[in-house]
Amino acid sequence: MSQVILLNKPFRVLSQFTDREQPNEARATLADFLHAPGFRPAGRLDYDSEGLLILTQDGKTQQTIAHPRHEQWKTYWVQVEGDIDDSACAKLSSGIELKDGITRLAKAHPIPPPDIWQRDPPIRQRKSVSDSWLSLSITEGRNRQVRRMTAAVGYPTLRLIRVSVGPWQLGELQPGSHRYEPLT
Repeated sequence: MSQVILLNKPFRVLSQFTDREQPNEARATLADFLHAPGFRPAGRLDYDSEGLLILTQDGKTQQTIAHPRHEQWKTYWVQVEGDIDDSACAKLSSGIELKDGITRLAKAHPIPPPDIWQRDPPIRQRKSVSDSWLSLSITEGRNRQVRRMTAAVGYPTLRLIRVSVGPWQLGELQPGSHRYEPLT
């Protein structure tokens, strides 16, 4: 039976097994957290994003998960600067004009601060500026899309955690931990 690996990718870790661009910089890669010959990431998470990364040995599965034409919902918990409101969430949900075109319809709503791990290093705190959290689900995966979307409605992203991709959930996985699941 085919399997996928679900990994909670920590902050400041590349979504690949080697650092081809800056091999002498000693940036952390997936190889620092798991040994999985033949497995490759299905999609990616930015270096400064955290959360669910799926790895597979099957190219067809990799395409099904990663390519936007398959419209796999990806859900993120996003900590933003300011108090996000329903109006901003409605704008995010209906499509945002970005430099590379209008985003697809999304799902966005404010959430209470989630009970999650501390980030190292922690996000910057400013006494004069509040922050808040939202859940944002998209079916695309443009470069830094979530960050660009929240900035476009006036709420810059401070922290970004992917919690689900299609049927797969991050669940209780801690940063750097992984688990195998059967391919459904």
